[in-house]
Amino acid sequence: MTQTQTLTLAAAEKVLADNFAPWVLDLGLSVVSTGAGEAVLRLPWSDRLAREGGGLSGQALMAAADTATVIAVASARGGFVPMTTVQQSISFQRAVLGADVLIRARLTKDGKRMAFADITMTAEGTDEPAAHATAVYALLG
Repeated sequence: MTQTQTLTLAAAEKVLADNFAPWVLDLGLSVVSTGAGEAVLRLPWSDRLAREGGGLSGQALMAAADTATVIAVASARGGFVPMTTVQQSISFQRAVLGADVLIRARLTKDGKRMAFADITMTAEGTDEPAAHATAVYALLG
């Protein structure tokens, strides 16, 4: 499938609201932008998501990366399709302290049954990545 479709922000927000567990929605993620095969989400800073030492927890970043990838796949396909995470790997590069995080998920391959993504997470106000992830999804529909 070619990556020529996209979602409006309203449609992407609806995918977010309708397809994730309540605890994921509790992260407060919002869709900043979508494009053909990509999505940018914002993870707002919250003390509730901080680990000991004050940095944003890795669990929150992994969940945000996973969620952003679903929105990127939906954007590439013009709407939500059933899918499941097959693999996700993340490298934490620097702590996020007291700042929102922008999560940019970009599909590197959008096949018939599998999608591959590259995800960069950057604290707002800096160009230096806080974390980098890759993900593979099985497309079920």
